[in-house]
Amino acid sequence: MKSDENLLSQLVQAFKILPGIGEKSAQRMAFYLLEKNREGGSNLAKLISASVEKIRNCSSCRNLTEDLICDICGDDRRDKKIMCVVESPTDVLAIEKSGSFKGKYFVLMGRLSPIDGVTPQDLGIPKLVSNIKSSEVQELIIATSPTIEGDATSFYIKDQLSENNILISRIAYGVPMGGELEYVDNTTLGRAIQGRREIN
Repeated sequence: MKSDENLLSQLVQAFKILPGIGEKSAQRMAFYLLEKNREGGSNLAKLISASVEKIRNCSSCRNLTEDLICDICGDDRRDKKIMCVVESPTDVLAIEKSGSFKGKYFVLMGRLSPIDGVTPQDLGIPKLVSNIKSSEVQELIIATSPTIEGDATSFYIKDQLSENNILISRIAYGVPMGGELEYVDNTTLGRAIQGRREIN
């Protein structure tokens, strides 16, 4: 019995690694699966295991994919002359849902934060610069969140590309200060892309 209790406790603690999930929510999830949906729990466990094993970063843009190159990078219909830099794969999903952007992406997987030890290398910025120098990109849209760290990231990227003859803009219209892109509605995000401004 003690072993079962320990396993249940471990399951509850495992759910708590998810963002926004506290002790009570984790307990509800664990007990729901064990009491009412064991088959669903088994399927969830298999999918999590397979996803962790098989999903990786795209070798070109760093988005999440099961293949070496993601579907967006592999789509020849996308506009190769314009690239959008975002902080996370969820930002790519949000912008794609807005239907306002048909170019390529580069996913930073975060934003600069010296306090937290997040460096330009961690964000793949050297790779971003290299990609742009060896591509047809004429405009770079920086779609980092309007936070202090997001601002610092955008200005750092602009500085690294100062010698490249490309237009560098940043989304602005309708995105609130301190907000996260994944929580902005599609219409507002679409207008933000269309109303981007050049970074001076």
